[in-house]
Amino acid sequence: MNASTKFAGFALGLAAVFGIAVAVGATVGPEPTTPDSNAHNEAAPAAQPDHAPGGMMATEGGYTLRLDTARTTAAPNVPLRFRILDQAGAPLTRYQRAHDKDLHLIVVRRDMVAFQHVHPVLGGDGTWSVPLDLSRAGDYRVFADFTPDGGENLTLGTDLRVAGTYDPQPLPAAATTSTVGGYTVTLDGTVAPGQASKVTLSVSKDGKPVTDLQPYLAAYGHLVALRTADLAYLHVHPDGHPGDGVTPAGPGITFYVTAPSAGDYRLFLDFQHEGVVRTAEFTLTVGQGPAVPEAAHTGHGATPELAPTGHGH
Repeated sequence: MNASTKFAGFALGLAAVFGIAVAVGATVGPEPTTPDSNAHNEAAPAAQPDHAPGGMMATEGGYTLRLDTARTTAAPNVPLRFRILDQAGAPLTRYQRAHDKDLHLIVVRRDMVAFQHVHPVLGGDGTWSVPLDLSRAGDYRVFADFTPDGGENLTLGTDLRVAGTYDPQPLPAAATTSTVGGYTVTLDGTVAPGQASKVTLSVSKDGKPVTDLQPYLAAYGHLVALRTADLAYLHVHPDGHPGDGVTPAGPGITFYVTAPSAGDYRLFLDFQHEGVVRTAEFTLTVGQGPAVPEAAHTGHGATPELAPTGHGH
């Protein structure tokens, strides 16, 4: 995944400065395959509406995501174990590393709270394991973003039910900023369906721009975008990378976004500063109109095509 990752085409997907892939409640087991959506180019990505999003199914491209258990009880430190199985049912043990990891695991409750981006440990038998904070009960979506050795990138998705008292939350209201741990992240840019759009997320602390962001997983920022209607998912990365002699270490982190359809999306930006990784959260509404040319952008405010809403948990 490189600097100009793109949000390409789920039916109704978001391809924006962040990442997305569709995650409808797929059960574990064989399912029809769909093309991988996590394509990455050196130039700004273009819309590819014929591509289906990743994360919609537990099985795709000959591989299956299988959890050891699809049910558990709410607790702050729950061990999750899972395997990626090939067409013969054998655990996959050879992966191609991307952004310093063989596999990225995204876990989020279906109302878009309790987001976690973690990196499991692979055992010799092909079983991945990682502790999760599942102290909030409810239905979760689990996404495995990986590339088989010698293969294409895939995002598989399945459900995890956490028993306990469920406290569903409404989607946060719109805003152009998100605050988290004393930091403010501002979103600047416009996204419209079917067009590649430039979006910049700028980080500040105590009113001052942060210009010394630290590399995290070989990038200055990682973005996950989920469509609220069905948890379409895509993991994207910013334009440029640390050490390329061009990309600054803040305050802005630039992404390219293509939203194939209108709708609401939840965005999660991971960034690292002073040795701590923080996650800024936004809600975006992608409208029906065409994107406004970059030259027309005059400030941080939202336009009719894109109404960002900030929320940092």
